[in-house]
Amino acid sequence: MARVTIAAIASEAGVSVPTVSRVLNGRADVAPQTRELVEKLLKQHGYRRRASRQQPGRAALVDLVFNDLDSPWAVELIRGVEDVMHASGVGTVVSAVHRKSAATRQWLQNLYARQSDGVIFVTSDLTTPVYAELQRLNIPVVVVDPAGGAPLDIPTIGATNWAGGLSATRHLTALGHRRIGFIAGPKELLCSRARLDGYRAGLEHSDESLIRQGDFLYESGFTSGMSLLEMPEPPTAVFASSDTMALGVYEAARHRGLRVPDDLSVIGFDDLPEARWASPPLTTVRQPLAEMGGLAARTALRLAQGGDIETPRVELATELVVRDSTAPPKTV
Repeated sequence: MARVTIAAIASEAGVSVPTVSRVLNGRADVAPQTRELVEKLLKQHGYRRRASRQQPGRAALVDLVFNDLDSPWAVELIRGVEDVMHASGVGTVVSAVHRKSAATRQWLQNLYARQSDGVIFVTSDLTTPVYAELQRLNIPVVVVDPAGGAPLDIPTIGATNWAGGLSATRHLTALGHRRIGFIAGPKELLCSRARLDGYRAGLEHSDESLIRQGDFLYESGFTSGMSLLEMPEPPTAVFASSDTMALGVYEAARHRGLRVPDDLSVIGFDDLPEARWASPPLTTVRQPLAEMGGLAARTALRLAQGGDIETPRVELATELVVRDSTAPPKTV
């Protein structure tokens, strides 16, 4: 069943959208007969009264849900969401469900209790039961960097990950590198698969022995970096599909007595603040995390207010940021 909008209620009642909003907000400046008609239609259509819990001056709420909060890029996304919500007078509840069904059930109970006006999922596979429950509660959903395929009627926000993977690989090949290692992110994430496909597209011949599986975290960057550098013919460059893993490769290079970029070029993906502070500063692909969070927040608010969106799938542009961790390979 399609989610009824404030605009639809207003049209059926023969009043303006602001009038319906005033009824929802419990404002006194509505004629009794008009209020009665709008209340009747709201009940008839099962419109969930998002504003009924609010007191004057009390903000509405939007939930921001991560699988985990142990990644630095989560902070950038939170910053983008919070900037928009704060400017709109809306509160943000940040949760981590840790991919556990019990945690998800508890979160749904809490969501219902606090009458949240919208949900933003980050790198999540929105399961059918959870989506069905959110539809039943009439709560709009936005997904950032979906895992797997999100339902077609859910707006998603992402970055041009394939193009970013391609530009990083082409940067290295333009410097003269031919053996380029790649450390992938979690297989279930669409963004991980797109970056790997971009890497493969940027090579004349893809050598699968140079690909390692990571999880976007530092430890997997270190262990995968060590594995690559211990090969009989190690790569002269490594493209890690997150900045955090790239910093793990830095540590692996130090363990092997190698200097970046003199002996090994390293490139990351994200452009976290740590990329600029690294020694040497990290060449990376910038994905606009704060902007992605901000766009997700604006989309969630628009849906919560009964509005529509023009484009359900949005990808923001990535950009290669060249710093000091990449250089031509050493000549023997």
